Amino acid sequence: MTSGAIAVRRAAQAVPLLLMVSVIGFTLLHLVPGGPLDVYLGSPNVRPEDILRLRTAYGLDQPLPVQYLAWLAAFVKGDWGYSFTDGRPVLTRLLERVPATLELMVSALSVALVVALVVSLWRARRPRGAGAVEALSVAGISLPVFWLGLVAQLVFAVALRWLPSSGRMAFDGAGLADRLRHLVLPALVLATVHVAAWTRYLGASLDGVLSAPWLKAARSRGVPARLLMRRHALRPALLPFVTVVLLDAALLVSGAVVTESVFAWPGLGGLFAEALARRDYALLMAFLMLTSGAIVALNLLADVAYRWIDPRLRDA
Repeated sequence: MTSGAIAVRRAAQAVPLLLMVSVIGFTLLHLVPGGPLDVYLGSPNVRPEDILRLRTAYGLDQPLPVQYLAWLAAFVKGDWGYSFTDGRPVLTRLLERVPATLELMVSALSVALVVALVVSLWRARRPRGAGAVEALSVAGISLPVFWLGLVAQLVFAVALRWLPSSGRMAFDGAGLADRLRHLVLPALVLATVHVAAWTRYLGASLDGVLSAPWLKAARSRGVPARLLMRRHALRPALLPFVTVVLLDAALLVSGAVVTESVFAWPGLGGLFAEALARRDYALLMAFLMLTSGAIVALNLLADVAYRWIDPRLRDA
């Protein structure tokens, strides 16, 4: 089956899946106690009739199925609604934050991918170092991201004064060097957890491939270890690793909330935390659908990557 046919089939399968996600997400959001208008309840200047008028204006007085169908009809037309926080279009608020999140995600994933590949290949060629790599990987996975971020700020920003502690750029400039200095700490902290997890995963995958009988036979015939690794072991080991990397890339959109909060990074993570605190239904639904769509799209990309890595799958 060609890549185009696979893409069409996966897209058709994704439609009911995303529809189900939207139904469940919309229902759960509205069943959770509290709501976007609760912020007005503590104000002595807001009367009950004002709250009622706002509920009517936002359609919150309608039955839940009616609210969902109205949201869905507008969403598929490109109208993602208006934020309850400031009344601005949801799509506008998201597009303002996307560049910062993409910058952080691409940087963190690039660093994590390169380091994980290098360390895993070194571990596979030097089995005596496997114990140390495994211990460091477990430590990296176990460390809470917020704690790691705070320690990085204390060491590199407060004690050594090498790097800024927060933000995306300085108030008095936005040059490339300044942006890179602000990017280093959050990108490294976000990459650390993925390096630890990916190193363990790719290392285990390489161990499984290298223990295959045909590779042992090739090694016994004197085939150089570097040639075996590059031509015969790496590609099969990368097949399951691709799925992990691409799914982690999609989940980073929502998983960067802690890192962005610690470093005051103006991305989607901070916007999600704000929307969750204020029960901003329109923003939360847009964020849910954006994350779900990214996961579906990157799953499709994983299928295409499988066929590029392993030629045997191209006609499957």
